[in-house]
Amino acid sequence: MDRARLGVQVSGMVDPAAPSPMPFRRHVVRTLVLGLPLVGSLLAQILIGLTDTVMLGRYSVEALAAGALASTTFHAVFILAAGFAIGAMGSAADAAGRGDERTVRRTARMGLWLSLGAGLLAMPVLWFSEPILLATGQIPRTAADTADYMRIAMLGLVPALLTMTLRSHLSALERTRIVLGATIAAAVLNVGLNWLLIFGNAGAPELGIRGAAIASVMAHVATATVLAFYAARGPGMARWELFRNLHVADREILGRLFRLGWPIGLTLVSESALFTGTALMMGAIGSVPLGAHGIVMQVSATTFMVQLGISQAATVRVGRFAGEGKAGDLRRAAWAALALSGGMAALSIVLFLGAGSWIVALFLDEGDPQASGIAALGVTLLGMAALFQVTDAGQVMALGFLRGLQDTRWPLVLAGIAYWIVGVPAALLLGFSAGFGPVGVWAGMVIGLGVAAVLLMTRFWRLAPGVDGK
Repeated sequence: MDRARLGVQVSGMVDPAAPSPMPFRRHVVRTLVLGLPLVGSLLAQILIGLTDTVMLGRYSVEALAAGALASTTFHAVFILAAGFAIGAMGSAADAAGRGDERTVRRTARMGLWLSLGAGLLAMPVLWFSEPILLATGQIPRTAADTADYMRIAMLGLVPALLTMTLRSHLSALERTRIVLGATIAAAVLNVGLNWLLIFGNAGAPELGIRGAAIASVMAHVATATVLAFYAARGPGMARWELFRNLHVADREILGRLFRLGWPIGLTLVSESALFTGTALMMGAIGSVPLGAHGIVMQVSATTFMVQLGISQAATVRVGRFAGEGKAGDLRRAAWAALALSGGMAALSIVLFLGAGSWIVALFLDEGDPQASGIAALGVTLLGMAALFQVTDAGQVMALGFLRGLQDTRWPLVLAGIAYWIVGVPAALLLGFSAGFGPVGVWAGMVIGLGVAAVLLMTRFWRLAPGVDGK
C-alpha cells in the first residue's frame, strides 16, 4: 500500500476539529485489556507443541529430535496457509472502525473459505514429508519418525486454520476472552491425551510420537468447534449471522482478502523458513544439537507468543483508528504496544540468562545418556536466544502495525530480503564456514531478524499518518 492510498483509507487524519488523542496511559491499558487474552490464548496454543516436546523428551531422545523437527515443519506449512486468516483481522478491524458491520461478517466468511482451501492444498506436503526431509540430509530414523507424526498431524491442519480465522473475527470484535478459554481447554486436553497415547497409560496403546500427533489433532478440532459455536450462538453474536449463507461466494471480499492474505502467508513462511532452515542445519550436525535446538526454540516460541499477542492487539487497534480516521490515536497506540513489547523482551532476557539450566532440565530425562550434552548446549543457545528476544520482538511488532494499515506486499519484500538474503546466508557462514556450529547458526537468525526489524519499523513510521507531531 502506498502512502497516497493510505491517506485515502484513513481520511480525516489532519482535521483540526478532530478530538485530541486519548492519553498514552489509557492506550497502554486498552492494549493490555485486548492483548492479554490474546497473549494467554497464544501461550495456551504453544503449550500444545511445548508439552509434546517435554513429554516426547521423556519418552526418548530420538522421539524428541523427531518431534522438534515435526513441530517446526508443521508450523511452516500452517503459517503459509494462515495468511488469509491473519489478513482478515486487520480488514475486519478497519471495517469495525468505520461501523461497517456487513463487511466485518463478509470478511470472516470468505476468510473461512480461503482457509479451508489453503489447508486442503497444503496437506500433501505433510504426507510426503519423509523424502523431502531425507533430501535435506536428515538422519533416516529421524525423517521416518517425523513423517509418522506428519501423516497424522495433517488432519489437524484445516481445523487449526479455521480456528485462526474465527480467532481473527472475534479479536476484531474485541471478543478475546472466549479465545483464551477455548485454547486453554485444548491445551489441557492435549496434555491428557499425550499422557495416555505417548506412554500407553491407563490401558491406552503406547504410540510414542504417533500418540502426540493424535492428541494435537484432537486439540485443534476441539478449539475450532468451541469458537465456531460461540461465533454463532455466543452472547451478542447472533446479530452477526456469521454462518448464514456461508455457502454463497462473495467475490468482492474473496478477491480483496486473497490479495491481502497471500503476501502475509509468504511473509510468515519466509520467517518460518529461516527457523526451519536452522532446524535442518542442526539436524545435519547431529541429534544432540537438534534436540538442544528444539528445546530452545520451544522456549523462545513461548515468549514470542507474548510478543505476538501484543502485536495482534496492535493490529486491531491500529486498524480501528485507521478506519475511524484518528491519526494521533493510531500513533500513540503503536507506541503503547512498543512499550509493552520492550518490557516483555527485558523480562525474557533476564529469565533466559538467569535460569537457563533449570529451563533446559525441564525437557530432559536425566537418565538418558545424551541428556548432559543436550543440557550443556541448550544453556549456551539460550544465551543467544536472549539477543533473539529483542530482534524478533521488533520485527513482529512492525508487522502487526503494518497489517493494521492493510499494508502487506512491501513487508513481504523487506522480510524476504532480511530472512533469506541476510539471515540464512549468515547462519550458514557462521555455523559451518566459520566453524561456530550451533551458536553460529543462532547468530545468523539474530542478524536476519534484526535487519527485518529495522526495515519494517522504518516502513511503518513512514506510512503512519501524523497530527501535529502527536
